[in-house]
Amino acid sequence: MKHLFRSFWIVALIVCCNFQQTFAQQMPPIPVDNNVRIGKLDNGLTYYIRKNSLPENRADFYIAQKVGSIQEEADQRGLAHFLEHMCFNGTTHFPGDALKQYLERIGVKFGENLNAYTSVDETVYNISNVPVTTPGAIDSCLLILHDWSNDLTLDPKEIDKERGVINEEWRTRMSAMQRLQEKMLPVMFKGTKYENCFPIGTMDVVMNFKPQTLRDYYEKWYRPDLQGVVIVGDIDVDAVEAQIKKIFADIPAQPNAAKREYYPVNDNEEPIVLVAQDKEQPHIQVIVFNKHEATPDDQKDNMAYLVQNYATNLISSMLDARLNELAQVADPPYIYAGTYDGDFFVAKTKDAFTGVVVCKEDAVENGITTLLREIERARQFGFTETEYNRARAEYLRQLESAYNERDKRKNREYVNEYVRHFLDNEPIPGIENEYAIINQIAPNIPVALINQIMPSLITGSNQVVAVLGPEKEGLKLPSEDAVKQILKDVRAEKLTAYIDKVSDEPLMKEAPKGGKIVSEKKDDVFGTTMLTLSNGVKVIIKNTDFKADEIRMKGVSLGGSSLFPDSEIININGLDAVEVGGLGNFSAVDLEKVLAGKKASVSYGIGDKTEAVNGNCSPKDFETMMQLTYLTFTAPRRDDDAFASYKNRNKAALQNMEMNPRVTFSDSIQSSIYMKHPRMTRIKADMIDKMDYDKILSMYQDRFKDASDFTFIFVGNVDVEAMKPLIAEYLGALPVINRKETFKDNKVEMRQGVYKNEFIRQQETPRASNLVFINGTCKYDLKNDILLSMTSQILDLVYTAKVREDEGGSYGVYTAGQLIKYPKEQAILQIIFETAPEKREKLMKIIFAELENITKAGPSEGDLNKVKEFMLKKHAEDLKENSYWLGSIDEYLFTGMNSIKDYDQIVNSITVKDIQKFADDLFKQKNEVEVSMISPNKE
Repeated sequence: MKHLFRSFWIVALIVCCNFQQTFAQQMPPIPVDNNVRIGKLDNGLTYYIRKNSLPENRADFYIAQKVGSIQEEADQRGLAHFLEHMCFNGTTHFPGDALKQYLERIGVKFGENLNAYTSVDETVYNISNVPVTTPGAIDSCLLILHDWSNDLTLDPKEIDKERGVINEEWRTRMSAMQRLQEKMLPVMFKGTKYENCFPIGTMDVVMNFKPQTLRDYYEKWYRPDLQGVVIVGDIDVDAVEAQIKKIFADIPAQPNAAKREYYPVNDNEEPIVLVAQDKEQPHIQVIVFNKHEATPDDQKDNMAYLVQNYATNLISSMLDARLNELAQVADPPYIYAGTYDGDFFVAKTKDAFTGVVVCKEDAVENGITTLLREIERARQFGFTETEYNRARAEYLRQLESAYNERDKRKNREYVNEYVRHFLDNEPIPGIENEYAIINQIAPNIPVALINQIMPSLITGSNQVVAVLGPEKEGLKLPSEDAVKQILKDVRAEKLTAYIDKVSDEPLMKEAPKGGKIVSEKKDDVFGTTMLTLSNGVKVIIKNTDFKADEIRMKGVSLGGSSLFPDSEIININGLDAVEVGGLGNFSAVDLEKVLAGKKASVSYGIGDKTEAVNGNCSPKDFETMMQLTYLTFTAPRRDDDAFASYKNRNKAALQNMEMNPRVTFSDSIQSSIYMKHPRMTRIKADMIDKMDYDKILSMYQDRFKDASDFTFIFVGNVDVEAMKPLIAEYLGALPVINRKETFKDNKVEMRQGVYKNEFIRQQETPRASNLVFINGTCKYDLKNDILLSMTSQILDLVYTAKVREDEGGSYGVYTAGQLIKYPKEQAILQIIFETAPEKREKLMKIIFAELENITKAGPSEGDLNKVKEFMLKKHAEDLKENSYWLGSIDEYLFTGMNSIKDYDQIVNSITVKDIQKFADDLFKQKNEVEVSMISPNKE
């Protein structure tokens, strides 16, 4: 293979003017990972099976359908998505809701582990994280996939119940952006099947179709030649294959079935421009599509496709770096800009190199022009050698990290690859093959070849531009003609090549004068090594084998922004601005350049009660993470232009935020619960100019000038002995003044008693958004934390049954609980849902009736057992995550609660009576805030 690649590049450099043709002629096929078993039954059904032991004793079961909303006729709009819902409402072997009931009994949670999605061209169902050690679980899940494939009952009564659920899902989804996108389709895809293809469909069809119409769609399109089953997990591949052959054999082939068409997209010589506005859209967003041919599925197994993806990935990366650099100037041309190459919006039969720019209200045309100019500059002049070297190093670094984790990959990663292989013939070489191929090819691809690809992506024709913005008085968006003129002007503009400013300066010119490790001991609570440094810094190290290429870090100290007065709330909100200046001698832009090819990152956070640094690195880049940590403490870089840019972009981003109804709802919630306490007030556009850079830097430095009370936690693939010298050198050199401090109680109290805030907020879509917020005193310990979580999850089950399924009243009722330690021990429970205005009163009665029921009678034994099974399963999975251990150690340091010890024992011990008493103790305190924002039906 080496000789083939070498000869290919000699040829390629001579004839690279025809990129795709050259690749197709010279490159061998992409190998298929031999660790996945792929087969096809006589009836046409395809299957993928792979043995994988992460998570342990778990498996994922998927079935993908090569059909979606594009197959719908005019009287079927929304039925592909409706059918997806009906797969959970009755099959031959699992009538009614038996499917959900069975899976929840074995710990498979509806919504989280049991779900599906419908898009334009596909529908995919999943049963994830199934405990395969449960007797019968594998066969039952295969039987469910079988029934989804061919044996839905489609009971008319169940169909009628589901109409309301989907109507409420439509209501929830009907945001400003959804309405704007619905305006885009008929313009962008005029005369094609894509004109009206969003899966949610029309509510006229959803509420009125005859059940036989849905059955007709099901029988026409859900058939084995369009279906792929994917099973990955801790399984016996031979046994699962035998069961697939046995269980799915009774599904008949359909040799005379309707042809599955993939509909083309029209080309356009002149630009297509759409300008659309919405009263609830807060931002001005412009999307520029440069359409080009998509690689046909039957050509994606050629090595050329792998290289093409490599090239377009790097082109986007390099162009994004330039656009980000422009955003750092004092008066930036836009709020944000970025690019990608992929499907042309909703169609996968055409690709598009796409640019997105979020514009400032007073500089829309400048924002569009700048984005177009930088794309055109790259088209004309390409990229520099140094830009390419960085982008390639970063790409190879990410690939190396994936290769290092090859034995630690989760089921879902493999499943996603195999689903895409089935649906789109995306390559599945396996990381070992991909790593070997790309590392052989990438060093031989010169920047000149990358630069010759750019003109094939940006051809000058086939352009589509969508300008989407707020509908408000005084705002004037550019007209279609104005946008077309901008396109012409930029194309004709005389540009110069981009100059890449690079430095060979190291991140740190010299190492700091380090400290020493003055004590080391083992701690049995979490199985850690504990170090104390000469400057007082404490270090806790937990070695794990969960990931090969990951070390996570958190350094934390008490104090936070609580120590600053309420009068500084605007500057407190601006503390995240310190990072825009960069570190040491490097601007934020230059810092990204110097870190290219390294897996090491550090960020800081100043919360209400703590200040912290968080990091992540590969073991080989641990020293780089230590250097970044040292600089974060000692050398935040002042950059007045970058700060001016930060203010400019944030002010522009916040300018129309109140047009979004959800922001109004959120503001009302905060105001109702915290009674307009200044620390709980959202930052607004008119506050940005009051930010004081000197004060912000001073506040930041105050929080990080004393490391003596910091504790650093490291979790991951650590070599303690190898780390110790670097920890002593960098963390031991952090500045100290030996302050003794903790956080301050600023009396951010939650409202006590019963309070209702019901108000009208007219919206484009009638809806009622509702919150019930309950709080009360509660001891902070693991048992109460578990009881609160169980109460929340049980209410989720109850409300799903009563509000969503029985009433068709809401797409979902979301409950969440939280235990709070400081400044006083409390519990909160919040319930949020949206519904039609006319249904609100009835549903609110159900919400409160079920709260009362759980305090009087407790939950059903069945619901409690479902929640227990899920929690025990999830906890076993969490124990294999570095992030979970880091969070648990951090929790223990902050509150003294060990969230790991005795967890399973406590979960198993909880009774119906325990839940009833816990709920009663919380709810009888009668601290209830109810907020409802209502947009009535328009007359």
